[in-house]
Amino acid sequence: MFVLRMESAVELEKGTAAIKEQFLTTKEKFHEFLASGRPRQSRDEPDADSEEPSEEPEQKRVRLDSDGDKRDKKKMRGQNKSRPHVKPQSYEDRRLCPSIVQERDSKCFYGDKCRFLHDVSEYMSTKAVDLGDQCYLFNTFGRCQYGVTCRFAKAHTSPELKNLKNEDLCRHWAGRNTVRNLLDKELQRRLRKKQERFPGAEAYLKTVSRGKKADESHAENQSGAGDTANGPETKDPPVKTVGPITDADIIKLRPCEKKQVDFRDKLYLAPLTTCGNLPFRRVCKRFGADITCGEMAMVTNLLQGQSSEWALLKRHASEDLFGVQLEGCFPDTMTRCAELLNQNIDVDFVDINSGCPIDLVYKKGGGCGLMTRTSKFEQIVRGMNSVLDVPLTVKIRTGVQQNCNIAHKLIPEMKKWGVSLITMHGRSREQRYTKSADWEYIDTCSKLAAPVPLFGNGDILSYEDAMKARETGVSGIMLARGALIKPWLFTEIKENRHWDISSGERLDILRDFTNYGLEHWGSDMQGVEKTRNFLLEWLSFLCRYIPVGLLERVPQKINERPPFYMGRDYMESLMASQHVDDWIQISETLLGPVPKNFSFLPKHKANAYK
Repeated sequence: MFVLRMESAVELEKGTAAIKEQFLTTKEKFHEFLASGRPRQSRDEPDADSEEPSEEPEQKRVRLDSDGDKRDKKKMRGQNKSRPHVKPQSYEDRRLCPSIVQERDSKCFYGDKCRFLHDVSEYMSTKAVDLGDQCYLFNTFGRCQYGVTCRFAKAHTSPELKNLKNEDLCRHWAGRNTVRNLLDKELQRRLRKKQERFPGAEAYLKTVSRGKKADESHAENQSGAGDTANGPETKDPPVKTVGPITDADIIKLRPCEKKQVDFRDKLYLAPLTTCGNLPFRRVCKRFGADITCGEMAMVTNLLQGQSSEWALLKRHASEDLFGVQLEGCFPDTMTRCAELLNQNIDVDFVDINSGCPIDLVYKKGGGCGLMTRTSKFEQIVRGMNSVLDVPLTVKIRTGVQQNCNIAHKLIPEMKKWGVSLITMHGRSREQRYTKSADWEYIDTCSKLAAPVPLFGNGDILSYEDAMKARETGVSGIMLARGALIKPWLFTEIKENRHWDISSGERLDILRDFTNYGLEHWGSDMQGVEKTRNFLLEWLSFLCRYIPVGLLERVPQKINERPPFYMGRDYMESLMASQHVDDWIQISETLLGPVPKNFSFLPKHKANAYK
C-alpha cells in the first residue's frame, strides 16, 4: 500500500522523473548521507561576514497569478550575474618569472623592474604543496613546459630544481602540433593598430553601398542618364595589396568550387558557451561526435585581436570536422572577420549565430535579432560567402515571440543567399529552454529547406529521442544540453542502446577532462584552478543525469527534475547532488584541495525544468 502511495505521489508531481521506490529518499537523509563521507575541512565552516554562495537550487513553485510570484520566478532564471569572479592567477601571492620557468639562457628583459620572482628557492618556499607525483604533460609529451611551477613538479624536477626531459617522447612529438588556430603575434599587432587590410570585404561593402545609393536616387539616374553617359567617368581608388598576385585575386571562386562538406546523417555537438571548450569537445569526440564547433566568438573582439576571444577558435587534432561560430550584427564587421579567419585559421565551415537569446546580444541586433532584420541578415550572409573558401552555415530558432514562428519565412530566403547548412533549435527566444521543443515545426522547415540540409536540435537525451527526431525530415541531429548532461549520448545513439554507466566510469570521464584541461590551460596554479572552474561549470549539468538502473520509466526526459535519491554507491549519490560543495568535493578528488579563498557559483542557474 505504501509503495502505491509513493508511486502515485511521484506521478502527481509534474516535471519530476520517476525513480524506483527503493532509491528514493528525503532531502535531509540525502545530505546527511553525503556529509558522512565528506572530509572535514576548515572551508566547510561558514564565515560570519560572508554570504554562503553554495545554496542548492530552489525547487520550482506552483504557478500563481500574483505579480510577486512572477518576480520571484524571474529571479530564478538565466545567469548568476552577481557571482564571485576570482581570477585563477590571484590564488598565488608571488609568481615566478617566465624567463626562469622556461630556463632561458638570456636574462629577463625587464631586469630589476620585473614584478615576478627570480629566486627559485624563494618561490619554492611559498609554493603550494604538489597535488601528486605523476604529471600528465610529462608522461604524455616527455616535457612539462611549466617546470617548477607545475603542481606535479616532483615528477620532472631534479634535486637541483632543474626541469627534466624524456628524450624519446620529445623526439616522438617533435614538430607535431596537437592544437591549431593559434593567434600569431604579428597578426595581433596589426589588428590592434588597425593595419590589417580586408580587400575582399571592402570590395563587397562598396557594392552594398552602391546598391543603396542606386535605390535612393533611382528616378534621378533615369532622368539624367543621357547627361552622365557623356560626362567624365569616376573610378574607385585602387586597393593597396601586398605580395604577388595569385589566381584567387583575379578569379573568384564559384560556389561549386568551394570546399564541400558532407553534413548529412552526422551527430553535431552544438557550440556551447563556457562548457563547449576544447577539453570537453575532446571528450565528446571520443564518444562519437562527428561535427564539433567552437564556442560563440564576438567578431568585434576578434577584429581587435583579443587573445581571450581568439582562444575560442582553437582546434584540436582529433576534431576532423570542425567549425567556428561568429556573432555579430553588422555586414562590415562580419564580412571582415570572415575574410580574416579565412586567411589565418584552419576550419571546415563557419557558422553564423542567429539564435542566441541573451539580452546582451539580442538588444544590439545580433543573435535572434538577425531573424527580424532580414535585409541586414542577407547582406551578412552574402558578404561572408563572398570572402570564404569554406561552407557558411546558420543556426536559428523558431522565432522571437513564443507563439509567432518566423523561421519558415526565412528559410526559403536563406537558400537563395547561399547557406550550406541550417541548424534549428525548436524553441523561440522567449521560451529559452522551457517547455518542449517543437519537432513538428522543425519537420515542416526541413522540407522547406531541401535540398539544403537542416539539422534539428532540442530535448534529445536518449537514443529513443534521436530515433524520433530522425523520423522527421531532418538531415542530422545537433546535441547541446543532452551532451552536457551525458556526453556518452553519442555512443548510445550510434549503438541504439541505453548505457547504464557506473559512477566509476563517469569519474574516469571527469579524470580525462581534467587531464585534457591541464594540457590546454596548464598544470601550474593558474591552469589547475582554471581547469577546476570549467569542471565545476560542467558538473552543474552532469548532476541532472539519473542512472538508467534507477529509473522507473526509461528513458529520462531532459526537462524532468530528479528527486532526491540514493545512488548504488557513495560516488553515484555524490554525483547526483545539486549542492556546490559536493561538486567541489568531486573536483578535489581529481585536482586536489581548493585554495583558501576559493569560491564558486555556476554561470547558469538550474532553471531548465518546467
